[in-house]
Amino acid sequence: MKTAISIETLLLEETDRVARKMGLNRSRLVALALTDYLRQRRNHEMLEQLNSVYGEPSVAEQPTGAQRKSKLRAVIKDRW
Repeated sequence: MKTAISIETLLLEETDRVARKMGLNRSRLVALALTDYLRQRRNHEMLEQLNSVYGEPSVAEQPTGAQRKSKLRAVIKDRW
């Protein structure tokens, strides 16, 4: 599918240089770059989701020493 986009001149010039060096046309290089970028983004989003479920809690979420002592006292009190 054809589409038109606006990009900075320096980016276009570098794109053309790299495409020539790789023996590709500009459209193919842009398609490859977008495919790679979108794959990396999906992987990053998946990793963030996994970390939110299985990861370590952030420093802000970790209980302080006083909170741990209070919880321990409540557990001991309930058992006795």
